[in-house]
Amino acid sequence: MSAFTLYDRPDCPYSKRVRRVLDVLEVDHEEVIVPESKPDRDDLESITGQRGVPVLVSDDLPEGYLDDSSEISTYLKEHYN
Repeated sequence: MSAFTLYDRPDCPYSKRVRRVLDVLEVDHEEVIVPESKPDRDDLESITGQRGVPVLVSDDLPEGYLDDSSEISTYLKEHYN
């Protein structure tokens, strides 16, 4: 099982940014594509309290998740670069 789970959408530019950083840094992760419609994202909301993407989830993260593409990218670059 991967240390990270990325909840995202293929068409989301912020998600694309995070996927690129994960790929460039070769960080092992599992990807979960959430439904396009925000009202259908109950699983994501139960984990993070919100329905937006991208969200990077891991027990190793201080709050258990990061939900901003800039914060996710910065965290990954600081810890995996």
